[in-house]
Order: sequence, then structure tokens, then C-alpha cells
Amino acid sequence: MPFAPALRRAVVVATVVAAALSLAACSGSSSTPSSDPASTGAALQTVTAGKLTIATGDPDYEPWFISNDPSNGKGFESAVAHAVAAKLGYADKQIVWTRTGFDAAIAPGPKDWDLNIQQFSISDDRKKAVDFSSSYYTTTQAVVAAKGTPAASAKSIADLKKAKIGVATGTTSYTVAKAQIGTGDLAVFNSVDDVVQALKGGQIDAMITDLPGAFYVTGAQFDNGTVIGQFADDKGGDQFAFVLPKGSSLTPAVTKAVDALRADGTLDGLQKKWLSEAVNVPVLK
Repeated sequence: MPFAPALRRAVVVATVVAAALSLAACSGSSSTPSSDPASTGAALQTVTAGKLTIATGDPDYEPWFISNDPSNGKGFESAVAHAVAAKLGYADKQIVWTRTGFDAAIAPGPKDWDLNIQQFSISDDRKKAVDFSSSYYTTTQAVVAAKGTPAASAKSIADLKKAKIGVATGTTSYTVAKAQIGTGDLAVFNSVDDVVQALKGGQIDAMITDLPGAFYVTGAQFDNGTVIGQFADDKGGDQFAFVLPKGSSLTPAVTKAVDALRADGTLDGLQKKWLSEAVNVPVLK
């Protein structure tokens, strides 16, 4: 028949097209990693495949972690770490927590963890040895008062002007104190340690230092101290970020995750929950 060759060609073409469509369908359902490394944990190169190993200090402290258990998601840094892990595609059960010293974490050399979180402030010097994500928190300045003094019951900046306030010269704390309270009401010392000693000795009623430092003063240096409030302005504060091994392939993905949590308001919400409400450190106005 004269039309048989054409018919055969049509059958061959149809078969080839069908095969191509079948291959395309199979390809679309494969487990090829996403082109966006921040969208799924499967696409990331980690110390342990399918797991995200996060390190922190031992012991860890409130309000950054609660009950010395980073896996519970309680405390500001624990909550931030779990939120970042979720953005990277890891469920809580896929997070492996480990412990490291602070200095060892930022020293040059290989690491046995994927990222580390324990109030690391970003600095150019540290960047020579490790990577940093973008910042998840900028420190504010806070007021530590001796219990039983007028400053301990202060509810506003105006109330603080009635108390004797100490601050270390040349610090961000001094800059903020000068702007908020005025130099006439400040006792200026050479160092933060000198300010702490003055507070313990009753020379001053209260001191101003960064919020992490305030927690350290009341938790480890001065049992009779209490953190009564923090200032709203974080200008000039230290920026806390995740530390990663130098040249880590995870750094862009972790930075993207932190940026997304900042953009959608998650970081602000966690900061309010764990660094203000949970520890009763209101913003002074």
C-alpha cells in the first residue's frame, strides 16, 4: 500500500514521544536535591548525612538555654537554633546537639559540628578563622540594680535619674547611658569590673552594661543584683551570629535562613519571649 511507509513513520514518532514523556515523568518524581539548598536538609552537606549537628557551650545558661538542655527548644538561642534548622529542612529529631568550649569553637582548624551558637559576636579578627552567618540578635543595654535600692524598683528612665548609676568609660554602655540619662547622673569607671565592684560595695545603686553581661553579673558575680530593664536602642550593640567552620558550604544556607526569620518577624518574637517577658526585663521608656 502507498501509505504504509508514512503510517510506519507516524507510529515510530508516536512511540518516541511517548517514551520521552515517560522519562520526563520519572525524572520529575526523582529525589534529586532541590536547587535551593535552604529548602531541604537533603541538599546540604553536613557532618552526618541527614542530620544537623549544632554545638553550644557546657554548661549553657538562661535565658539563652533552659535547664542546660539545648534540645528542648526553650531559651532564646535554643529556640533560634531550632527555627533555623526547620528553615533548612531538619525536624527536631534530626538535630544532634554537642558541646564545645567557646575559644575552641572560634579557633582555626576542622570542626566536628555543622554550626555553633553560644553568644558569638561577629568580629573581623574571628572571621579569619571561622565563618559567621548573618546576625540573629543585636545586644541592647540593660540596667543591673542592687536589691533594696531605689533603682531596683525603677520602672522608667525618669526613675533611674533619681539613682546613682555606674558605667565603664569608652563603652557602648557609656554612650547609651549618656544619651538616656545624662552625664550629670553617672559615675564613670575605668572598666566593667570596676563598675561591678562599686555596685557590690554600695558605691552605686545600679550599673549599665549590655544585656548578656547583665545576666552574667546577676548569675555569677553579684547575688544581690537584679536586671530591672533594658533600653530599646540597640545601635552600636554587638551582633550575635552562628559560627560555622571556615569555608563551610552551609554558610549561605544558614544566612538565608536567619534572614528569612528576621524578615517574617520570628526573631523579634523570640527575642521578646525569651529576653524580655520570660526573664521580666521590660524595655525602659
